[in-house]
Amino acid sequence: MVEETVGAGSGGPSGRREGGYLLVKMSDKPDLSEVEKFDRSKLKKTNTEEKNTLPSKETIQQEKECVQTS
Repeated sequence: MVEETVGAGSGGPSGRREGGYLLVKMSDKPDLSEVEKFDRSKLKKTNTEEKNTLPSKETIQQEKECVQTS
């Protein structure tokens, strides 16, 4: 674990104050507290549409014919 000193008023993560500085303990594990508080019910419902459709067999055949004649 690493202890990092952040200047006062930096708007950084919360930690304990000592002499006008904020001491922040860093660890290898991410802080998931905000994820646990997330409310999925506030998300809007959306409809997804397929925008990039694959070409039909006829279109592929036409392209092959054009490439062969060129």
